[in-house]
Amino acid sequence: MKRSILATVFLLTTFYLLLSAAPAGASAADDLRKAIEEKAKGLLEINNQIQATQKQIEQTQSQQKSLSKEIKTIDYGINQLNLGIKSSQINIEKLGLELQEVQLDINQINASVGTKKLALIILMRELYEKDGEGSLMMLLKNRSLAESVLENESIASLNNGISTEVTNLKELGQQLDGKFQTTSSKKKKIEVENSTLKNRKNIVADQKTERQQLLTQTKSQEKVYALVLDDLSKKQADISAEIEKIEKELRASIDPSLLPIPRPGVLAMPAAGVMTQDYGATAFAKYGYKGQFHNGVDIGAPIGSEVWSAEDGTVVAIGDQDQLCYRGAYGKFIVVQHDNNLTTLYAHLSRFGSVDGQLIKKGDIVKRGQLIGYVGRTGYATGPHLHFTVYAAQTFYMGASRVCGSMPFGGDLNPRNYL
Repeated sequence: MKRSILATVFLLTTFYLLLSAAPAGASAADDLRKAIEEKAKGLLEINNQIQATQKQIEQTQSQQKSLSKEIKTIDYGINQLNLGIKSSQINIEKLGLELQEVQLDINQINASVGTKKLALIILMRELYEKDGEGSLMMLLKNRSLAESVLENESIASLNNGISTEVTNLKELGQQLDGKFQTTSSKKKKIEVENSTLKNRKNIVADQKTERQQLLTQTKSQEKVYALVLDDLSKKQADISAEIEKIEKELRASIDPSLLPIPRPGVLAMPAAGVMTQDYGATAFAKYGYKGQFHNGVDIGAPIGSEVWSAEDGTVVAIGDQDQLCYRGAYGKFIVVQHDNNLTTLYAHLSRFGSVDGQLIKKGDIVKRGQLIGYVGRTGYATGPHLHFTVYAAQTFYMGASRVCGSMPFGGDLNPRNYL
C-alpha cells in the first residue's frame, strides 16, 4: 500500500480515536449531579414541613377567633417563613451547582469543537493535496489500477468525513447556544431567589412587629381583643358593602365585545397554591361580606410565597390600605392593566416585589410570570392567601372610599374563565 494512502488511513484513525476519547471532567460532573440531587432532597423535605405548617394554620383559622388563636397563627406564619428562608438558601445553592454543571457541559462542548476543527483542518489539507494531483497524475503515479481505485476511495472518505464533521460542528454550535441560554436563565433565577430571600427575612420582622403591636393594643387580654374584633367586623362589613354596591353597577356596564374570548391560558396563575374561595356568591361571601359577593378568587399559599403578574402589562395602582383602614379591605395591593382589555388586582400582599432592582411602583412595565409581590394576610384576610380579581379594563378606576382612601373599583369577571 502506498505511503500516502497509509498516511490517510492513519489520520482518519487518529481523528476518530480523538473523537471517541472519554470526555474530560466526567468525575466532576458525577459529583455535581450527586450534590444537586442532595439539594433537591433537602428542598423537598423543607417544602413538606412548610405544607405541614400550612395545615396547622388552616386548622387554627377554622376555630373560633380569639387573641390566643391570632397569636398562634402569627407564630405559625413566622415558623413557615423561617422554613421558606431555608428553602431559598438551599435553592440558591442548588442553582449555583446547576450553573457549574452547565459550565462543565460548555467546557466539554468547546473541547469537542476544538478537536473537530483540528481534525477538519487535517482532513481538508490532505484533500487539497490529493485534489492538486488530478486524476490522470494519480493514475500514472500508481503502480496498479487497484492502487488508484484505493486512493480514489480514500478521497471519497475524506469528503464524507469533512461533510459529517461540518454538520457536527453546526450541531455543537446549537448546543452551545442552548447552554448559554440555560446559563442566563439560571442566573436570573438566582437573582430572583436572592430577592425573595431578602424579602422573606423582612416579612419575618414585619410579623414580629405585628405580633407585638397586637399584644400591646389588646393589653394581652381576650376581652379587649373581642372588642377590637367586634369593631373590626363592623368596619369590614361596611367596606365590603360599599365595594359591592359600586361594582354591581360596573358589572352591568361591561361590554363583552371588548373582552378576550374566555379560555384557559389567557392569564397565567398568579401564585402556586390551592383555590380556597371561588368567585361570586360563595358560602363564605354570604356571611363574610355584607355585599354577599366575592369579586375574585382566593389562592391559599404560605406567607412569603411568590406572586406573579398574570400577563404582560403596566402597573396602574399600588397601595397599602392598612395605613388607613387596618384589616379592613385589600391591605397591600397591586393593579396591573393588560393590553387584552383586562385589568388584574393582587391583594393581601405581605411585601411588594422589585422591578430592575427597585421597589415596584406605578408605571412600571411587568412581564407575564414576573415576580411582583409576596403572599400575605394584610387587609381583610383570615389567613395567608392571594386575592385575585379580574376587571373589564374599560370599567376599572381608582376611586375614593369612605374610610380606606383610594380604592380599586371595576366591573369584575370570573377569573376562572381566563386562567
